[in-house]
Amino acid sequence: MRRLSGPSVAALGFWALWCLHGAERPVLAADRIFPCAIHYPSDRRIAWQCRRLQRGETLESLFGSRWQDVARFNRIDRRHVQSGREIKVPLRPEEVAQFHPLPSRYPLGEQEDKLILVDLSEQFLGAYERGILRFALPIATGGPDHPTPIGDFRITAAHRTHRSCLYTVEGTDVPYPMHYALRFHVDGQGSYWMHGRDLPGYPASHGCIGLSDEQMQQRYYGAPAQPALADAKRLYEWVVGEHAEEEAWRPIPNGPRVVISGQAPRGYVSGVTGF
Repeated sequence: MRRLSGPSVAALGFWALWCLHGAERPVLAADRIFPCAIHYPSDRRIAWQCRRLQRGETLESLFGSRWQDVARFNRIDRRHVQSGREIKVPLRPEEVAQFHPLPSRYPLGEQEDKLILVDLSEQFLGAYERGILRFALPIATGGPDHPTPIGDFRITAAHRTHRSCLYTVEGTDVPYPMHYALRFHVDGQGSYWMHGRDLPGYPASHGCIGLSDEQMQQRYYGAPAQPALADAKRLYEWVVGEHAEEEAWRPIPNGPRVVISGQAPRGYVSGVTGF
C-alpha cells in the first residue's frame, strides 16, 4: 500500500470537507493484532477459546454452515482468516447464531423512521425502524489513535463508488475503494463515512466506520474466491432505497439519524498459542 502524494490539507480547502476523512488505510499483511486480543463487553456472555489457525483451515472447513456466525462474532471477514492467525471459537456454536450484541428495541429511536446505532465498544452497528432493530452488522471503526467521533449525527450524502483520496490498494496505484459510502459527519479536517472495506477483526480505520465488502476484496485482492459478505451494500440500500444503483455522489436530505457511543477497544499483539 502506498500513500498518494498531493497538496496539503490547507491547500485543498472545500475539497477536504468531501474527501480527507474518507481516506482509509487498508489493513496490511504485516498487521499483527488478532481478534483474540480484542475484548468486547458481550464476550462475557459467550464461552470461547482462542484457536491458532493451521494451514488449510478456513471458516467454512471449521464451522460449516455456521461460518458466518463465527465471522460476525470475531468481527472479521474471510480474507483475514489465514494460517497462523488467531480467532475466537465459541464452545457452543449455537450461542452465536445470527450473533449481535445490540438491543432489539431502542426507545430513543421510536420517533425516527430510520436510525443507525453504532456501539464502538462492541464494534457493531444496528439499523432501527421506529425503535425496532431490523438488522445488525459487525464494523471496524477508528481506534484510540484515530477515533471515530461520538455523538448524534445524520446521514447527509451517499456515494456508491467512493474511493480514498490518500491511500491505494496495496502494491498498486489504484485508489483504495470505499464503496457504498454514507457520509455522517463533517468537521474542520474533513468528512467521516460509513463504507465498504476489509474487516480485520479489530478497530482499524482512521475514523470512518467500515463494513464488510468481500466483492471488492475479491476484485482487488483475489480473495475470497466466492464473495458472500456484503454488509456495506446492505446498509447502503437500506438508507438510499430506490436510488441505490446510481453511482453519482448524491445528497441525502433529512437522512437517517446516527447515534454513536462507547469507546473502541484497544488491541495488542496476541501471544495466545491456541488449542
